[in-house]
Amino acid sequence: MEKVMDAAKRIALIAHDQMKASLVAWCKKNHEALSHHILCGTGTTAKLIAEESGLPVRGYLSGPLGGDQQIGAKVAEGEIDMIIFLSDPLTAQPHDPDVKALLRIAQVYNIPIANNLATADFIISSPMFSSCYTYTRPDYVRGRS
Repeated sequence: MEKVMDAAKRIALIAHDQMKASLVAWCKKNHEALSHHILCGTGTTAKLIAEESGLPVRGYLSGPLGGDQQIGAKVAEGEIDMIIFLSDPLTAQPHDPDVKALLRIAQVYNIPIANNLATADFIISSPMFSSCYTYTRPDYVRGRS
């Protein structure tokens, strides 16, 4: 099934504790580009980005309390177009199954997900970031992907 992402993307912003400062700095650096989109994020990350960058960010629960799962549900419902998730590859996370589930759901629904700053930079600098984009949303119910 084809789906069109509007020019204004719905972007989830998530970061593990050791990566929050990096994501906040990235959001500040990319304030102008991000200001044209609808932003959400998990718990403390959303709050920090909003406070330190001035960008409006809708906050969900923190990751360990179900925020990753809330974001995943919004992806499945077609309400999130992309995810910037700076995960900490060097620290074990107590909610690792939730993190893996979120990564899986982004893959299942064919939405862009950045797990590091380099990928986030590639996404935000793409001409598709600011324009409409038609992509295929797999129809697993009917067996078409």
